Amino acid sequence: MPRPPLIRKDPAGFRVAPNLPDTDAARAAFSWDSARAGLQGLPGGGLNIAHEAVDRHAHGPRANHVALRWLPVAGAARDITYAQLARDSNRFANVLRGLGVVKGDAVFVLCGRIPQLYAAVLGALKCGAVVSPMFSAFGPEPLKTRVNLGAGKVLVTTDALYARRVKKVEAEMPTLRHVLRVDDPETRGLLEGAPESFTVERTGAEDPAFLHFTSGTTGMPKGAVHVHGAVAAHYATGRFALDLHPEDVFWCTADPGWITGTSYGIVAPLAHGVTSIVDEAEFDAERWYRNLQDQGVTVWYTAPTAIRLLMKAGADIARKYRFPKLRFVASVGEPLNPEAVWWGQEVLGLPIHDNWWQTETGGIMIANTAAMDVKPGSMGKPLPGIEARIVHRREGGLDVVDAPDTEGELVLRAGWPSMFRGYLGQEERYRKCFAGDWYLTGDLARRDADGYFWFVGRADDVIKSAGHLIGPFEVESALMEHPAVAEAGVIGKPDPVVGEVVKAFVSLKAGFAPGEELRMQLLAHARKRLGAAVAPKEIAFAEALPRTRSGKIMRRLLKARELGLPEGDLSTLEGPA
Repeated sequence: MPRPPLIRKDPAGFRVAPNLPDTDAARAAFSWDSARAGLQGLPGGGLNIAHEAVDRHAHGPRANHVALRWLPVAGAARDITYAQLARDSNRFANVLRGLGVVKGDAVFVLCGRIPQLYAAVLGALKCGAVVSPMFSAFGPEPLKTRVNLGAGKVLVTTDALYARRVKKVEAEMPTLRHVLRVDDPETRGLLEGAPESFTVERTGAEDPAFLHFTSGTTGMPKGAVHVHGAVAAHYATGRFALDLHPEDVFWCTADPGWITGTSYGIVAPLAHGVTSIVDEAEFDAERWYRNLQDQGVTVWYTAPTAIRLLMKAGADIARKYRFPKLRFVASVGEPLNPEAVWWGQEVLGLPIHDNWWQTETGGIMIANTAAMDVKPGSMGKPLPGIEARIVHRREGGLDVVDAPDTEGELVLRAGWPSMFRGYLGQEERYRKCFAGDWYLTGDLARRDADGYFWFVGRADDVIKSAGHLIGPFEVESALMEHPAVAEAGVIGKPDPVVGEVVKAFVSLKAGFAPGEELRMQLLAHARKRLGAAVAPKEIAFAEALPRTRSGKIMRRLLKARELGLPEGDLSTLEGPA
């Protein structure tokens, strides 16, 4: 029996009155000045994310409220109050200041989901440093590339990650002055001996706070710069898109090395003074259901890949647990298929609420909110403060598409607080992201007659795998470091669980022959250089790769041939391939 196209919300069934009862009415009345009024600001003037996320609660009535509930891989849970998190981050700030870190310096954090990660990020923000959290599964090469691009001065990591990732490339990061290993006796001693008080650096709303890297289709990773003023958007969207209330227990499953894990795993929930669950362990269906039940999670923010893995594990596991406190589930990272939305309704008793945003937007832009009827497959409606349009590009400008259900590029009117302020060292590339007052997202979408937006596809060929953005160039470069590889082309191949898997096509140098043994060597080489999250899962051998006359590998053509799709315009192809 076909499912209806709409999941209707009954206001009588809301366990808590939604923060945004009428999205359209709220958008008409909203201003970013009103959103900023919900923040405290630094004593004497200025704005700092760490102050808004921690210190204002630590010196107020929520001082003893649990900020983080850490669930280690093994052992008992550990609660960290706002007062304790303030002290821990102050210690980190004092250690960093003692190492010479000043306003504007870059501090990179390479840790798993452990309490020290949160203290380090917040402590660095208190120093006025620009913080770049990195995914702990990165291999040595991606780590080195990002630290060098960001001119990292300090790297915070663990003994294990230092041995496996950092040590191999430490000498190749010339700006790096200090490596702090949080479980090393010397670093522990520094932290334990550091003062528990710290005067937060007087940062302003436009001072850089975070550096988040996102891969493009060509060239090196792009470093998107975000400012302290972004906290106004984190606070507003935490209220509107995630429906956070003061007594919520919130669980964002994203790793802080991904911008979702920073914006909504650290900043937004702490700015609201709620309790966040931090699970050190990797995905395990049984453990996740147990977390939802035993920790009394009320609001859960996760990714489509995780939802698909839970679906794959079967509903029988879910039925072993009860989630009486869970009232809102949201997802981000890639489009959420309608089946997953309905799975939530049928298995959890709640639909999964998809939303959309990018590294560049810094926060949620379009969402299915708590009070909205859900159209499974849609990413929802623009939030208050966000003006979105569908356009067609033309020479010299944009044509706004008014007709419903017409595909075009999704654009946003610039000016929201969490909008990125630049690509590090790439001013021209940054300028190309805008046409007048409009930010060009590069995503194709359509808007229906009711104002709901629907994702169509990416205008370029960045690969989205398990919520991670993977640039083909970075993978190709690593493969070409192998002595057998002459050239490599990388595409995303659709996968029912992770969205896309990375597939590489390689041509070999003279003297090397394709075979299973060499294929396994290349897979192992890529995993060692890039880490399991980025490395290709499949490798195919080819005599030659299709290129344009200017020398660019035609990944579009590789993907079309792999999937049996129309090959499109081949006028720029360099000879037969």
